[in-house]
Amino acid sequence: MNNPRSTEPLPAGRARFVTTHTLITLDARHPFTAKSLIDAQDMHRTVMSGFRGWVEDGSRDARAQMKVLSSWTVDLRSARLSLVVQSAVPGDWSGLPRAALVEPPHSLVVDRTFRTGDRLDFRTVVNPVSSRPAGPPASGGGSTGGRGVRVSHTRPDHVKTWFARRLQSAGEPPVAPDGVVRFGADADTERLALRILPKVSSQGPHKGLLITRAEVRGTLTVTDPQALTAALTQGVGHARAYSCGLILVR
Repeated sequence: MNNPRSTEPLPAGRARFVTTHTLITLDARHPFTAKSLIDAQDMHRTVMSGFRGWVEDGSRDARAQMKVLSSWTVDLRSARLSLVVQSAVPGDWSGLPRAALVEPPHSLVVDRTFRTGDRLDFRTVVNPVSSRPAGPPASGGGSTGGRGVRVSHTRPDHVKTWFARRLQSAGEPPVAPDGVVRFGADADTERLALRILPKVSSQGPHKGLLITRAEVRGTLTVTDPQALTAALTQGVGHARAYSCGLILVR
């Protein structure tokens, strides 16, 4: 739903979300596309190739500055890869090989206002990992280790638990007591559709990169519009540079 362009503050219980979505449809048989399918770092480069010049070259947080998120699916029967790119700035896709494109990239501005109680169908691909203490428990109950170890969830029931921890019931704060960031909406977890997706990896400079992925679909009920727009803008979970964390709603 489009809204009048205005800088007036919205009433409580509402939040406005503005971004750009681009749909890029690529021929999965073309070598350019095939390389992106095989190598997660190459897919990252394909996504970021549309945003040259917006930030200084070599900036470590370029993706975050431009709020770039992406998600892709591949239909092997039709040999098509559908890539959705979300960004705060418009992309320039003229550098993509014409022979690899099934059709020209299509961009549109998304301008929506979300209200408490709105119901939204959603789809997201997430990297469901949890951090566990690195060392054995200390005498006081904590860990003697330093940085925690990330553990990937590869079972649907574990993914559902991971996702449910990020839901936000009415009246709950946007950050849970244990530090987990919630995303401003609740859902009936028994009606969620979950699918474990193939892992993606990289054999180049990032050799050893291995990302667990899961697709989650269902219906959200908005409980905190501000927290929801933050999650839609920033993504959820880890591996957001590798096409995880983008929440698509309609």
